[in-house]
Amino acid sequence: MSRARPHPLRELLRVKPGSRIRLADVDPNETHGRDKETAARTLQKGLDRLTDLQDRLWAEQKHPVLIVLQGIDAAGKDGSVRHVMTAFNPMGCSVTSFKVPTLIELAHDYLWRVHQRTPGKGEIAIFNRSHYEDVLVVRVHDIVPKQVWSKRYDEINAFEELLTSSGTTILKFFLWIDRDEQKARFQDRLDDPAKRWKFRLGDLDERKLWDSYVAADEEVLRRCSTDAAPWYVIPANKKWFRNLAIAEILADTLEDLDPQYPPSTEDLTGVVVE
Repeated sequence: MSRARPHPLRELLRVKPGSRIRLADVDPNETHGRDKETAARTLQKGLDRLTDLQDRLWAEQKHPVLIVLQGIDAAGKDGSVRHVMTAFNPMGCSVTSFKVPTLIELAHDYLWRVHQRTPGKGEIAIFNRSHYEDVLVVRVHDIVPKQVWSKRYDEINAFEELLTSSGTTILKFFLWIDRDEQKARFQDRLDDPAKRWKFRLGDLDERKLWDSYVAADEEVLRRCSTDAAPWYVIPANKKWFRNLAIAEILADTLEDLDPQYPPSTEDLTGVVVE
């Protein structure tokens, strides 16, 4: 007897608008029926789908796609870019990691620098951290008053609504690991000379703020997952499942856009290459 096809992860992992998600109730080891033995083959099929879909997306020059990656330190944002987004041709794909704002950026509103990096038609833009830092790290470290950051959820929703109403497809992935997994990954960075450059003493200070970050993340997921720009919570303790889940959700979403190679703009009847 053949095994039933697992339920689509796009439905299982999507945060329903307005739902009060508690990350403590989400098992970061959950794999939703997927198994490690077949994960490599399944992931490769997903990457092949993504390569084909992005090629058609770029050729068609019709749909912009924005991918947002968020998660606590060591959750796997860089790894997701390295293992999943390599399916994309760099010609039509950009990756932006938003750092501490520059003086020029601080002279503008907090979304100014973000809007400049959003995708054009046919392009895929990946944000490795994003505009959501302005309701996460800014909130946890009390960088601006609550009366300032508390307004930003609605402002961000309005910004994303502007993008989606202009044709942009937005997918937002929150990578969820537990404290033990973060500890193990930090220790691995500390022990491995090839990874030690990733480790900062400040990471240990941030780790002490785990509960504050979880509370801030939960509010983001509750207030900023919309029908047009949904959040997906990805159980990310198991890296193979994290990669597989992101690839599947991306491919299913891009497939819905049904990008097509455009016809030639010239009459090629009778043309012969000699």
